[in-house]
Amino acid sequence: MTPYRTYRENPMYHYLILLVAAAAMGFQGWRTLFNNFAVDVVGVNSFQIGVIQSVREIPGFLTFFVVYLLLIFAEHRFAALSIILLGVGVFFTGLFPSFGGLLFTIVLMSVGFHFFETCNQSLSLQYFQGDRVPQVLAKLKSFGALANVGVGGFIWIVSKYFELHTIFYIIGAIVIILGTYALTRNPVDKNLPAQQKKLILKRKYWLFYVLNFLSGARRQIFVVFAVFILVEKYHFSVGHITTLFIANNIITYFIAPYIGKAINHFGERQMLTIEYSSLIFVFLGYALVENRNVATGLYLVDNLFFSFAIAINSFFRKYADPADIAPSMAVGFTINHISAVVLPVVGGILWTIDWRIPFIAGAFIASCSLISTQFIRRYEHRLKFSRA
Repeated sequence: MTPYRTYRENPMYHYLILLVAAAAMGFQGWRTLFNNFAVDVVGVNSFQIGVIQSVREIPGFLTFFVVYLLLIFAEHRFAALSIILLGVGVFFTGLFPSFGGLLFTIVLMSVGFHFFETCNQSLSLQYFQGDRVPQVLAKLKSFGALANVGVGGFIWIVSKYFELHTIFYIIGAIVIILGTYALTRNPVDKNLPAQQKKLILKRKYWLFYVLNFLSGARRQIFVVFAVFILVEKYHFSVGHITTLFIANNIITYFIAPYIGKAINHFGERQMLTIEYSSLIFVFLGYALVENRNVATGLYLVDNLFFSFAIAINSFFRKYADPADIAPSMAVGFTINHISAVVLPVVGGILWTIDWRIPFIAGAFIASCSLISTQFIRRYEHRLKFSRA
């Protein structure tokens, strides 16, 4: 690896900032508009929402194919191509205002988004080491949040003048342009260890796999049902949802770098313990307190803890073999989405029985994550012993 005095001097850092910002704009723009577009324009019900969200996660489940696609494409170029596909999916969403149309466009958007995220995590861990990993991951999350604020503000303004489908066109086009520009850049460091071009599934990474599986389930409770309850139960408007997204991302922009520093200072186990302990009460709050103001506060707190998930990849980087990073990120991302494919449909069915059930399940998932996190202690002791 070429030595750099700071991570900011590494060309890959700036390349990833560009792509992370593009991905954030595309996905956050789609997510901000989707529930209102689906409910108010298309007229879908809770079961159809669950089906759509499950279909959205299928490409995430298939990210292990990225390993084989990297036999054809350089990883940084494949990341840019994925961003272009994400933009195409967002652009086309406005063209097909039907249940079938949403299913088709969500696959395009989701393939681009999930394949990029796999490359993003892989490149971040390959090009940065040691204490720089949490800092870089936190900074990228911070810039992604800043892009989210920008697209949220844009939607808040133009939603007063344009139909929802037109806003999909505009955001999709911007993402396509940014992805195309990234194809002209070359931030590669030829001194890095070559990555294995095959699937890696090793026993010593078992805790990384478990934490990814539970993280995927927790994420779905937030992405699918926390937003849906605001729209379907409390009747939040596009403007209100957009304001919440902007507030979330302003908080993330300022807080994420400090979380990265806290991970370096306190360690991954301590930070994940704080996250999952708090989430138990957050999910129970969604289920037990029927108040739109409380739900708003829980949503903001819920989003804040997403930055703590940086610790899962930071933990993995400490123990991973350098050549295992790219294939392990693909496997980890696939495992992360096993629960994500099933949970939205099951949760959508359970919602029709009682809307509280998905959130009670979320509290149970957070409890399982909390227990699993404590096993990081074994890895910490092993690392201390190996350095002694």
